[in-house]
Amino acid sequence: MCGIIGLFLKDKSLEPELGALLSDMLVLMTDRGPDSAGIAIYGAGKEGFSKTTVQSQAPGSDFEGLAADLQKAIGVKPSVQIKSTHAVITLPTDRVAQAREAIEALRPGIRVTGSGEYVEIYKEVGLPEDVAKRFDLAAMTGTHGIGHTRMATESAVTTMGAHPFSTGPDQCLVHNGSLSNHNNLRRELIRQGMTFETENDTEVAAAYLSSRIGKGMNLGEALEGSLRDLDGFYSFVVGTRNGFGVVRDPIACKPAVMAETLRYVAFGSEYRALANLPGIEDARVWEPEPSTVYFWEH
Repeated sequence: MCGIIGLFLKDKSLEPELGALLSDMLVLMTDRGPDSAGIAIYGAGKEGFSKTTVQSQAPGSDFEGLAADLQKAIGVKPSVQIKSTHAVITLPTDRVAQAREAIEALRPGIRVTGSGEYVEIYKEVGLPEDVAKRFDLAAMTGTHGIGHTRMATESAVTTMGAHPFSTGPDQCLVHNGSLSNHNNLRRELIRQGMTFETENDTEVAAAYLSSRIGKGMNLGEALEGSLRDLDGFYSFVVGTRNGFGVVRDPIACKPAVMAETLRYVAFGSEYRALANLPGIEDARVWEPEPSTVYFWEH
């Protein structure tokens, strides 16, 4: 049992409040997932530059001097913004792959949680309230975001096992459920060139969607394919650079509720995750249908 949330803003005047709204939604799902929590937030970007969010179990030593060491390795000085156990490294987009190789060599203890022009991904072991405070989530701004509170049932409680999972630029996914064919699908995706950080089935689902988007499909088309190719029971909430999508498996045994107003679209595992959103009393509220793809794009 896990808790998943998502918020896609239509009204730009709400963008300064995105982090605070997501933080409240995340904390309200604590009893569905007290082991760890994570958030992906899509904020401001700069043309020609990308952000890579990284995590370390030893941030004091791993982050010290990282900018200077990367500059020596790749010839460009990055911006490194440290937030607790995470750091956001901003570089020209054409240097991101080179920087990731350099980070792996220079700081083997660092793990990448996500990258893209707009997304930042923060996740850690601990209660959702503590995780939200650690990264000052309430102060973040942006256009949309997704989050997850985890109750581990099939794997260890670790930072990298926490959601969201990101396997493509500005792409990420949170999941409540379990996939039965993830091992076979992982092997097929590896043959296609995808790489994996964990044995988590959710990372396979994220990589599957990234693979399809990489072949030119939009988010809606990629989610339609998941209904055919993924076995198991699941509710997915997905983020892309300009989009937000939801899909449930054909049985739809995992709880889910959505709300839409002129100002936003929201998702929660339970209605209480949405209860404090502005104007929720006037929202259209519904349970997403089985085998039905819902997605919105800016």
